[in-house]
Parts: sequence; structure tokens; C-alpha cells
Amino acid sequence: MDQEAKRNDGNNGGRDEKKWVHDSSVDYKGNVPPRASTGVWKASLFIITIEFSERLSYFGIATNLITYLTDVLHQDLKTAAKNVNYWTGVTTIMPLAGGFLADAYLGRFTVVLLSSLIYLMGLSLLTMSEFIPAIKPCNGGKCHKPRKIHEVLFFIGLYFLSLGTGGHKPCLESFGADQFDDNHLEERKKKMSYFNWWNIALCAGLLLGVTVIVYVQETVGWGAADLILTIVMAVTILTFYLGKIHYRYMLPEGSPLTPLLQVLVAAIRKRKLPYPSNPSLLYEMPKLKLSQGRLLGHTNRLRFLDKAAIVEDRENISTDKTHNPWRLATVTKVEEMKLVISMIPIWLTSLIFGVCVAQASTFFVKQAATMDRRISKNFEIPAASIYALAAIGMMVSVTFYDKILVPFLRKVTGNERGINILQRIGIGMIFSTLSMVTAACVEMKRLKAVEKEIVHGGKHGPLSMNVFWLAPQYLIHGLGDGFALVGLQEYFYDQVPDSMRSLGIAFYLSVIGVGSFLSSFLIIIVDHITIKDGKSWIGKDLNMSRLDNFYWMLAALIVLNLCAYVFLAWRYTYKHVERGVLATHCHESDGAELTV
Repeated sequence: MDQEAKRNDGNNGGRDEKKWVHDSSVDYKGNVPPRASTGVWKASLFIITIEFSERLSYFGIATNLITYLTDVLHQDLKTAAKNVNYWTGVTTIMPLAGGFLADAYLGRFTVVLLSSLIYLMGLSLLTMSEFIPAIKPCNGGKCHKPRKIHEVLFFIGLYFLSLGTGGHKPCLESFGADQFDDNHLEERKKKMSYFNWWNIALCAGLLLGVTVIVYVQETVGWGAADLILTIVMAVTILTFYLGKIHYRYMLPEGSPLTPLLQVLVAAIRKRKLPYPSNPSLLYEMPKLKLSQGRLLGHTNRLRFLDKAAIVEDRENISTDKTHNPWRLATVTKVEEMKLVISMIPIWLTSLIFGVCVAQASTFFVKQAATMDRRISKNFEIPAASIYALAAIGMMVSVTFYDKILVPFLRKVTGNERGINILQRIGIGMIFSTLSMVTAACVEMKRLKAVEKEIVHGGKHGPLSMNVFWLAPQYLIHGLGDGFALVGLQEYFYDQVPDSMRSLGIAFYLSVIGVGSFLSSFLIIIVDHITIKDGKSWIGKDLNMSRLDNFYWMLAALIVLNLCAYVFLAWRYTYKHVERGVLATHCHESDGAELTV
């Protein structure tokens, strides 16, 4: 009752914005959250901590996985690359299921906690497979064929991580963003910085994962590295749980797909009705009756769906009787359906970027393995640790964007974000193109060194070419991620219906997942076509392949894709959120949200 009274005060315009948060969230007791003691950075720091741990584990395993598959499990390069891409694909598509469960039934906090425990089980299984004698790869030293039981348990543990990521990734980031009230100006500005600093923590985990963890794998042992990751994850799960008194919780509202289907059915039923002369005649929930959520203003895109909100003569909406949602939808529900449909072309034109992202943890690493990685006579950089340059590039990019570029552009453009989200993603795609071009040029130079030193010189072992020749492609890749990856996260969180925000983050992750599957598909197709000429672009031996041609092909594909993306971004209409007063029609805007 107390909570309902506070909500009603808010709806009548008497809410105390400084004391209470009226954004449909609740505190850990189920009451309206007090603004002073919940949410914002005091809550999101607990959440960012467990994200750091998960990224430490993921990148510590993922970036060196191809090395483990080729050196310990003795898989050839093509098989290992495909297995890495399959695992990455499954890991980044599973969040679609986790996001749906969180939004519809369980809530984000519960799903994060359960999935983190599953993740911990996967790490524990990987650790045990390296320490328990009966399931270790070999009895001692190196062997040409590891035990089958080790291989089976290794992949089970690996896919346990995928299952844990399925609930962890879509919910944790959106749960962190839920700690900022969109209706409060200062908190809304902090949320824009939240996505940037979230990725700083992600990069910190990545940086330590590909340096410290990979170094332990290469010098101490894979089991020792897995044990470290298991302990860190256990500690951060406990830390995350202890922060529960500071969190704001969004309650699940049932399947977010049902209202979308209702809009489609209602629009089809009323397909023969004429459009109203004025959009204000379309049906919308009165603000005073709105118990939770936000109203969206009408837009002129996909007008066919507007018919779902046309009020027929027999539909008496003046009474308190609940209308049939399969026959009549509100403008807000119609606009939410438009948002989801409008996302599909953006998602499709982001996939080739996901393909380019997949190269950094597969072929980039194998290139590094063939080169001179010595820092001194007694110290050699692990091949996967060169990935740290991408993390550094991303951290520089995000910090520059948040602290210098955005404040400057806010003053110049008057846009709250500086530049809109899709422009940010497009800039990242340009960097991705440059990364592939650079990678192709460096690979051409590497192949000349192969011809000189190995083919004609008879040399065995790594080339004399220094591994830091790969630095430009990694740094450019990281700079691009700072724009495109962070932009995609923000886009798929902000531009989905409020009830689908966990699924929104899952859509972002699916770009990387489907991109990994497409990368595997391209490897198969390219190998099948080019091997007919006698020399595969992607053979079993990287030194006998033409990986440079593969990179040139990716660069050409992303340029063509970028043309389509720019056209779609130019025509895109962003979400229009009504705040403060009731309005039934909004004009199109270039910003991410229009406030009324």
C-alpha cells in the first residue's frame, strides 16, 4: 500500500524526485527505491566488479584457446579456428535465451546470480581436468594424442561457460544501466558515461586476461591459470551478492514478445480501415492510468502498424472496461513494434563487423605465434598477449570519446550525446576496415619473410620479423571497438522497448556470435574454392597459406556493407520518449531519444 501510494503521488505530479525514484523499479524489499541509498555508481560498481571477473575469465581462455586446441589437443589450424568460432558463436548467441528469461519471468538479478554460479561450475571443471590425474591430457609432459575423457570434459566445461554467459552477459550490463533513472536529468547523463566506463572495466579484464592469465598458461601451466580464474570468479560473485541492498530492480513483466504479436494481429485485423486524419485520434493509454513504463510518441514510419491503434466504433474506450489487446493496441505498443522491426536492418548490416572482430582472437593470434616474440634473451611474449594492444586501443578510444569528444560535441551540436549512436557505430566500422587493410599489408610482409627465411633459407622456428609489426592492426581494431562495440551496446539497450532491455543486450552479443559463425562459414567456402588452384588461402600451415587475400576480401566486404549501413542510418528514426506532459505525436529527430 505504501509503495502504491508513492507511485500514485508520482502520477498526480506530486512526486518528490529528490527523495524517491519513480521509474517502475523497486528496492530489495520491493518498495519504491530511495534515490540517496540506491542505484547510480554506488550500485553499478558492484556490478562492474563481476563484469571485470567474467571478462578476465573469458578473454584469458578465448584469446589463447586456439593455442590450446593446436598445441595440447593437437588439432590442425582450420579445425581449431572453426572450433573457436563455433564456441564464440554459441557463447554470444546463448544470451538471447538468458535475456528472454530475465525480461519475461525471473528478473535480471536472479538470472545474473544463477548464471554466474553456472560459469563458476564451468571454470571448476576446466581446473579439475588439468589437476586430477585420471582426466589430465597426459600422464606427464607432451603427448601426441590426449586422453579422450580430457577432451570431452574440456569441451563440457567450455560450453558450461557459454551457458553461464547466456544469462550473465545480457542481464548484467542492462541491470547496471537500470541503476540510472532515465527521467532524472543528472542520472541520465551519468548513464551515457556508464556504458563507456563499463567498457573500461571490460578492457581492464581483457588486458589482464591476455597478459597475466595467458603468461601463467604458457609458463606455469593451464591448470594454474584456471585455478586463478575460479577463485577470482568466486570472490566477485560474493561481492555482487553483498551489493543487493543498493540495487534497483526492474520486475519482469511477462513475455515481451506477446505485445509485439498483439500489435501485428490487431494491424492485420484492421488492415482495411482508413488511416485517421490526425495521429492524435490513435488510441493511447491515459497518463494518469499508466502504472509503470514510459509512453512513446507517434512516428510516421511503418504506418501499416498504426492501424492496430485505430479505435473502431464498437470499441468503447471511455469506460474502465479493459480493451482486448488483440484488437486494439496503444500508440506506445505500436511504436515498440516499429522499434523492433527497425532494428533488424541495423543488426544485419552489423554482422560483417562481427566477422572482423572474430579475426582478432583466431588468425591474428596465429600470426603472432610465427613471429619473433622475444623482449629479452630470457623473456618471450605469449602469442595471445599481443591482444592486449587491442584492449589498450579500446581504452584510449573510450576515454577520449567520453572525456574530450563528447563534451566538445555537446557544445557544438547541442546534442546530449555529442553524436548520435549510429554515427558512432559507423565510425567504428571505418576503423574495422582500416584494421583489415593493415592486417593484409602486414601479412604480405610476413609471407615475404617466410619465403626468404623458411622456403629458401631452410630456417626452422619463428621468423626474425618482430611481433610488434602486428601492433598497428591490433591498435586500430581496438580504436574501432571503442566506437562500434560500445555504440552497439548502447543502441541495442536504448532502442528496444523498455521491457526487452536484457534481450536488447543479447541482440548486441548476437552480432558477435553470428559474426563468428559467418567467419567459420567463410573459412570453409574460401578454403573450398581456393584449394582448387593448388594453394588454399587458409591451409593447415599458416606459412603456406595466403591469409593476406582473406583479409583483403574482408576489407572489401565491410566497405560494401558500410554503404548499406550509412543509407539505413541516414533514414533511421530514433525512439521518442514522452516525459513530463502527455503528447500523442512527435516529430522525427536525430537524437537517440526525444523528450517532450
